[in-house]
Amino acid sequence: MKAVAALILFLLSTLPAAAQDNFWVQIEARQTLTGAQDRAREYARRLDDINGFYLGDGFYGIFIGPFSEAQAETALQRLLARGAIPGDSFVKNGQFFKQQFWPIGGGNGRAAAVPDAPEDASRAQTIASADPIVPADETPQEARASEAELSRDEKEELQRALQWGGFYTAAIDGSFGRGTRAAMQAWQEANNREPTGILTTRERVLLLEQYNSVLDGLNLRLVRDSASGIQMQIPTDMVSFTEYQPPFVRFEASGDVPEALVLFISQEGDAGKLVGLYEVLQILDIVPTDGPRNISESGFEIEGIGGGIHSYTTVTLQDGEIKGFMLVWPEGDDERRTRMLEVMRDSFERLSGALDPNIVPASEDQAIDMVAGLAVRQPKLSRSGFYVSGDGTVVTTPEVIAGCSRITFDREDDAEVVFQDDERGLAILRPVEALSPIGTATFQTGVPRLQDQIAVAGYPFNGVLSAPTLTFGQIVDIRGLNGDDTIKRLSILPQPSDAGGPVFDDTGAVLGMLLPRKDGNTRVLPPEVNFSLDAAEITAALTELDIAVETSNGARPISPVALTRRAADIAVLVSCW
Repeated sequence: MKAVAALILFLLSTLPAAAQDNFWVQIEARQTLTGAQDRAREYARRLDDINGFYLGDGFYGIFIGPFSEAQAETALQRLLARGAIPGDSFVKNGQFFKQQFWPIGGGNGRAAAVPDAPEDASRAQTIASADPIVPADETPQEARASEAELSRDEKEELQRALQWGGFYTAAIDGSFGRGTRAAMQAWQEANNREPTGILTTRERVLLLEQYNSVLDGLNLRLVRDSASGIQMQIPTDMVSFTEYQPPFVRFEASGDVPEALVLFISQEGDAGKLVGLYEVLQILDIVPTDGPRNISESGFEIEGIGGGIHSYTTVTLQDGEIKGFMLVWPEGDDERRTRMLEVMRDSFERLSGALDPNIVPASEDQAIDMVAGLAVRQPKLSRSGFYVSGDGTVVTTPEVIAGCSRITFDREDDAEVVFQDDERGLAILRPVEALSPIGTATFQTGVPRLQDQIAVAGYPFNGVLSAPTLTFGQIVDIRGLNGDDTIKRLSILPQPSDAGGPVFDDTGAVLGMLLPRKDGNTRVLPPEVNFSLDAAEITAALTELDIAVETSNGARPISPVALTRRAADIAVLVSCW
C-alpha cells in the first residue's frame, strides 16, 4: 500500500498546476451520499488523494486526482496493473462536477488545485483532514424562504429525521420552534456545517439522505395486488411474491435476510371474523407470544418478539372488508425494521375488493398444524391432566413442567406450579386466571379388586383432537413391582401424552393418575405394563394445600357413553412451551 500511495503522490507532484488539470480516475459511484461517504472513507484508509463529488441525477462519485488528461490515463493503467482500484475504473473530466462531499468539507464543487511539490501535497492533506466548516449555500433569509414552502408533512419528516439522529426529543408537530431550531443547529455542528439553526435546501436533502440511508439495499417499492385490494411499499430486494393462501398474500424471503416475510391480509368479514382472525394469528409460529397487542371493534395490532424474530401485524375492518399486513423481521434489527415499518404503514392503501377464499384450489399439502400454509406454534411437550377444584386447579405429571417458560391448559389458559413432588410423580397446577371447569374429579379411595376394568382419559395425539380419548384396561396389581403400595399396576396400552390423565373405575370415580413409563437402561417392560399413582396420594397432597376434595360413596357403574362425557368434563391438555 505504501508503494501505491507513493505512486499517486509522484504522479500528482510532477504535474503543473494548470486549469486543464481537471481529470480524475473514477473508482466507484453510489446512489446515496451516506453510502458514498462510507466507501470513500474505506478507500482513504489505503489510498491518498481520495475525493468525492456529486455528479447529478442522484449519483455520487469517488475519484483519485486531479491530473492532466494524459497523466490520468497513465495513473489509471498503473493503478489497475497493481490491482489497487476496481477493474471498471476509468478517466473522467471533472468540468461538470458539482458539490464536493469528500473529504468532508473539503471543496466548493470544483476540482482542487494540484500542489507543486510533495511537501505541498502533504500540507494540503493535513489541511483537508482538519475538516473546515462548510459555509451555508443559502443565506438565513433564503433558507427561511425555501423552508416556508415546505408542507406540514415535509416539516414533520424533517423532525422525525432529527429525532432519529438523536438531535430532537420533542413532539413531531411540524412546528419549527425553539426545540427544532436547537436540534437543527446541533445537526449542523455534528456535520461540520455552519451552525445557523436554519437548514438550507441542500442540508435538508443531506439530513433526509442520512435518515433514509438505513433503507439502502431493501429496494422499497410500491406493490399493487388487485386480488387482495391492497397496495403498499415492501422491501422487494428481501421478499418476493410466493403464493395466495387466503386470507394471505405471501411474500417470502428472497434476499440475504432469511427471516423476512411480508403478508398482505385481506378477506370479507365483520366484527366477529375480525376477532377470529385476531385469535388465529396469535397461535402462529411467526407471532411470538411476547409483545404488546390490542383489539377494538374496528381493528387490531399484534407485536410478537422472541425466538429470533420480531413480527408486527396491523388489521382494520372497513365496509365489510378486513385488510392489513404483517412484517416478520430478525429480532434486534430495530433501526431498519422501524424505518421500514414507517414506510410500509404510510404507503398502505386499500383498493376495491377483497381476496377470494377460492382463488386457489384445495391442496393435498394441507395439515392440521398449519393455517393458510403457515405453521401453528407447537409446544415443547404435551401431557394430560384433570381438574380437581372449581377454580381450575389441575393434577398432572411433573414431566410436563420441566424447563418450561410457559405452561398452558388446552393451549390457551396460562398456569403456574403450586406443588411438585418428583419422587411421587405428582404436580399440581393452578390457572393464572381462575377457570370454571364443567366438572371436577371425584376420588375413589377404597381398594379396588384385581382384574377390575379401568379407563384412562388423556390426549394421546398431543392435542390434535379437541376432546380426550378413553383407553381401556385392567388393574393387575394393587402394588408396584417392588411392593410399593402408593401405586397400582395396570394392563393398558396408552400413549406417552396420556401420562398425567385420570384413571377411572367403572363408576366414573378417579382411582389415580397415570404415570409416565420409566424403563431402565437394561430393563424394558412389556408395553402393556403401566402404573398409576394412588388416589390417596393425590388427595393427601391436595389436603396439604387446603384444596377440598370430593370422594366417592359407592356409586353404581355408568355406561361407556356416560364415562366418555365424564372424561370430557374433567380431563385437560397440559402443555409446556
